[in-house]
Amino acid sequence: MALKAVHVSDVPNLDQVPENSPLALCSTRFFKGVNYDGDDEVKFGYNLPKFMVIGHRGSGMNILQSCDPRMKSIQENSILSFNAASKFPIDFIEFDVQVTKDECPVIFHDNFILTEDEVGKNLFRKTKDGRIFEWRVQNDDPLCTLQEAFKKVEHSIGFNIELKFDDHMVYTEEEVTHVLQAIMKVVNEYANDRPIIFSSFQPDAAQLIRNLQNTYPVFFLTNGGSEIYMDTRRNSLEEAIRVCLTGSLQGIVSEVRAIIRNPGVVTRIKESKLCLITYGQLNNVPEVAWMQHLVGVEGVIVDLVKEITEAISDYIKPAKDYDEDSLFVEEAEKQVTTKPRFTQHELSLLLLKISPELIQS
Repeated sequence: MALKAVHVSDVPNLDQVPENSPLALCSTRFFKGVNYDGDDEVKFGYNLPKFMVIGHRGSGMNILQSCDPRMKSIQENSILSFNAASKFPIDFIEFDVQVTKDECPVIFHDNFILTEDEVGKNLFRKTKDGRIFEWRVQNDDPLCTLQEAFKKVEHSIGFNIELKFDDHMVYTEEEVTHVLQAIMKVVNEYANDRPIIFSSFQPDAAQLIRNLQNTYPVFFLTNGGSEIYMDTRRNSLEEAIRVCLTGSLQGIVSEVRAIIRNPGVVTRIKESKLCLITYGQLNNVPEVAWMQHLVGVEGVIVDLVKEITEAISDYIKPAKDYDEDSLFVEEAEKQVTTKPRFTQHELSLLLLKISPELIQS
């Protein structure tokens, strides 16, 4: 059975991201475990950092029509991109997995691949306005299978595996389960103790992967209402919370603008004992990532991995092997608590001032 990925028209444009934004981001590198109520406890196999940086499609997505060379430096969703991202102090890389009609899980965002044999062939990218671009980047690398990623990517890097389904197709439970079983077969054989998070925009896929295994956490992906779908579960953060609670999922991955427009929702998400990560072009602005940390967001998916990780390391240095009662930890906590705290209104105004064109787009 062939499955298409989310259409490439969803690809955003990063041309407006400020080139020289001040690198001012606050992050704590304290750790905590994630326990689940009841007998069913998710085994993360690692300690979830307080604030994570996750490389989008590796070291960043490709935007071929962009004038920013960073957006077409390395082939996205490739082994080269994944290992390039691993050279920076990130926690995870995010990538897109779909299953070909010959049942091979491959790493690819768009909906062009039909069989495993097509992996590595010349590809084209379609922009939101319908233009077609030949997929040429400065540092090319063949697209790869999920199995190859497990074998060839630096083992210390976690995988945020996005389960890709076509927005415009209706799937039966049997079809979705069949796809997820093909993915889980590879994960079970090759993951070993690598940290893994599953995520999906498809609510049924998110709930089914949770039912198929209790080893890895599952997050529900949502754009928080910036686009409207026939499936009402996809149309707001309130619905996303309901999906997670109903399906015993562990967290939400939201488009960042939904959080900026309504930062109070973070409190409701935390009260529901859910983790919260964001994605989107605004996460490439260090100030935006910093403010998300202040309101309780636990991680950001970014394209500009180098810039964001540098911003983090400029503020809080990772704790060494000190005891929790040491002066080192006390001083680190003091640094965090002395950073400015914002009201919801102040946060919204400041973010609008930083990049109004991006937030309103």
